[in-house]
Amino acid sequence: MEKIMLEIQKLGFSQYESKAYVSLLQQAPVTGYELSKRCGVPRSMIYEVLNKLSERGAIYTLPSEPVKYSPVPAKELLKRLRRDVDATFAFLDQSLAALGSNNELAVIARIHGREPVFNELHSLVESSKSELWLSVWEPQATLLSQSVACAEERGVNVCSIVFGNAACRLGTTFHHDYMPADVVKARIGGQLTLAVKDRQEVIIANFLDHGASWAVKTQDPALVLVATEYVRHDIMIEAVMRHFGADKLDELLRKQPELHAVVTGKFKDRAKKQ
Repeated sequence: MEKIMLEIQKLGFSQYESKAYVSLLQQAPVTGYELSKRCGVPRSMIYEVLNKLSERGAIYTLPSEPVKYSPVPAKELLKRLRRDVDATFAFLDQSLAALGSNNELAVIARIHGREPVFNELHSLVESSKSELWLSVWEPQATLLSQSVACAEERGVNVCSIVFGNAACRLGTTFHHDYMPADVVKARIGGQLTLAVKDRQEVIIANFLDHGASWAVKTQDPALVLVATEYVRHDIMIEAVMRHFGADKLDELLRKQPELHAVVTGKFKDRAKKQ
């Protein structure tokens, strides 16, 4: 029931309006006094709430003594709300596009929070038309898999490198095996994620275990190019490792200690060497 209340509130109803409407669906017609007792809306507020529901077209007022109230059937109400929302979106789609047609896009948009960042990634994948370059970690990789599959069905070419979950496929997929994921995560401080769409737009994100995840989104051609080359580089390193074997890579790192800083991001204290 709590979930239903929350979803109704997303449609613009207040908490009290949601409670009153759901209660009327369960039993009606009732007086305002009876409804107040049943749904938990304070008696001092119930008639204001009923007036708001009436203005929304969500309830009927029945002429009786005392006055009683009955709900508009849920299917009918949702049909009306959907029609109103569709009309609003259609109007804003044209009106807002016209307002922004002469404005330059911001060079960089910043997004904060795990869910908003993931939603931006999801939208970027869904809007792709020709190609996607992805560097993604679990669990985001699995959560994006359906959208990526739909993109492929549209004819989008997808290349990805995936950290974790060897079973996850995102287009032409390479799994990051040449270096333990926890080493990369420790160096970066999180799960660095990149998604490049159609060589035109990029999202660079960092999903954090502690603290607020963040991302930047831009159409800046320099950042789009750098991000694309970053993903390509990781894919090529993974391909080389597959061909020559992990042992060869380990041998290379052992024989060239200066590569330790490249792998870990930690430089030796130059003062100590002197």
